Amino acid sequence: MFIKIRRDTLIILLLAFMLIFSGRVMTYMSYASSTDVGNQGVEISGIIVHGNDIVPLDSIKASLNNVGFRSGSYIQGDTLVTSKRMVPLNEALSNAQQAVMETTIPGTTITPITAASVQLDNQTGVLTVNIVESFSNIHIEGQGINGTY
Repeated sequence: MFIKIRRDTLIILLLAFMLIFSGRVMTYMSYASSTDVGNQGVEISGIIVHGNDIVPLDSIKASLNNVGFRSGSYIQGDTLVTSKRMVPLNEALSNAQQAVMETTIPGTTITPITAASVQLDNQTGVLTVNIVESFSNIHIEGQGINGTY
């Protein structure tokens, strides 16, 4: 049982196949011949946060993005290279830890994070943040409710 296909339809299908195939080959060849692939170091590929129950994940990631651990940043040796500056890696990690500790609950000035640990895997570019939240000792200012509770 054969399907009847006209000759011009068959030619159009073959040309479409050849066009798609040649496009894929050109894309592969341009990638394989590029020389800029390994010069940048290890790109920051993701952020993993453990221990947050109260402070939203987006707030913590926004704080880390402001410090420089965002997409487009990369690690070159012992330096974090961002789009704006180059920072020593140990200084960037301590800045990240401080930024996470100062992260507030959105809409308030309450900072329930009492401890934070920031580690960076230099091989994969994954930033791991472990935090401890506690409401046992919170300093609140404003709205006439000043003090530590």
